[in-house]
Amino acid sequence: MSFFSTLINGLSLGGIYALIALGYTMVYGIAKMLNFAHGDIIMVGAYAIVTTLGLGLHPLAAIVAAVIVCTLLGIATEAFAYRPLRGASPLAVLITAIGVSYLLQSIAQMIYGSQGIPVTLGAFGAVSVFGTSIQISSLITLGLCVIIMTALTLFVNNTRVGCAMLAVSEDKAAAQLMGINVNAIITLTFAIGSALAAFASTFYLMQIPSASPTLGSMPGIKAFTAAVIGGIGSIPGAMIGGILLGVIEKLALSFPALAPYTTAIEFALLIIILLVKPTGLLGKKRREKV
Repeated sequence: MSFFSTLINGLSLGGIYALIALGYTMVYGIAKMLNFAHGDIIMVGAYAIVTTLGLGLHPLAAIVAAVIVCTLLGIATEAFAYRPLRGASPLAVLITAIGVSYLLQSIAQMIYGSQGIPVTLGAFGAVSVFGTSIQISSLITLGLCVIIMTALTLFVNNTRVGCAMLAVSEDKAAAQLMGINVNAIITLTFAIGSALAAFASTFYLMQIPSASPTLGSMPGIKAFTAAVIGGIGSIPGAMIGGILLGVIEKLALSFPALAPYTTAIEFALLIIILLVKPTGLLGKKRREKV
């Protein structure tokens, strides 16, 4: 495989990690909590696609179904699992998030079993670019990820709701005094993050066409790593961290001597970056109010 092909595949995978990382970083930036069940929402989206395709519907209908299911699940998770703990300690919220993660995995295993289910979203084939064979699915993934991330950035920076999200991120109490419905903004954040997870599950199934109860575990961990590398709470940082991690992973896999240590290399990168810049590449230090 040529370097150009590896780079395209890396950018494609990085786009998937970036979409997932955006869910982590938006929730942390606005609600100041780490939703470790976010990776399992990807898994739920994959099974929503499996179920819809099993009914004989078009793959586009399956993608729409996944977005709807994941969005509703994100809203329900925030309302029933996290909102009652809004004033609780970070440890209580973290334990709850882990509990929600295992609950979703267990429900998926009871319904669909523990074995992977093959998923076919379509035969895309390959195309020749500069004399190099590139998978069309990788180009589609890369293009759509860029569009989605650009749209999200424009939404946050150029709409009233986006400005309200930024205000809540800076200071919840002050935002509430200004008439912003903080609970509604946090719910919307979970909804957007979960919808992004649905798109991520779609693109991930293009790369690895099989759904299993643990499908979202490793992508979720790597996306969280990407969010921390970029600076947890920073939307551009999550994008940069995801792209960087995806490219490094594909480059490492392209060398037989490095392939077995790919995951170790990725987490070593995290450690190095945090040693040099503890807040991440684009992260900012926050002063805690006393």
